[in-house]
Amino acid sequence: MDKRKKRILLVDDEPDFVELIKSRLEANEYQVVTAKNGKEALDLLKCLTCDKFDAILLDILMPEIDGIETLKRIRQQDKELPVFMLTAYSDKGMFEQANKAGASGYIVKTSDLQQEINNINNILRLAPKYHPAEKSSPYQGEVGRGKEK
Repeated sequence: MDKRKKRILLVDDEPDFVELIKSRLEANEYQVVTAKNGKEALDLLKCLTCDKFDAILLDILMPEIDGIETLKRIRQQDKELPVFMLTAYSDKGMFEQANKAGASGYIVKTSDLQQEINNINNILRLAPKYHPAEKSSPYQGEVGRGKEK
């Protein structure tokens, strides 16, 4: 059985959120690499000497390159890597755009940090089983509750 820690790329422009989620995920035996925007994330993904990521947690609303555009660029290079979108808003149009671009699922940020960690842990456990080509995958969809927009 593979005992190495799952390697997660966490991409979000909110430093407090990133530090909280990173520390909680590391406490749950994940190796977490962070990027503060889409450009940094894409640069990390291009690194040929770096270990590959097992999944990406990608915020939708970010400066420079937003999450949807970042996802599109990721999918040009890797159609199988699980990419879960993070958002503070339940916006159907945004979810549809992310789904069309190849999102593996969604995690809606809440005010309940423990619930967010539970949601993220659950979805990351499912990540190895997810294949973007399977549109009827049971892992597709929204996790948690967000602010209605």
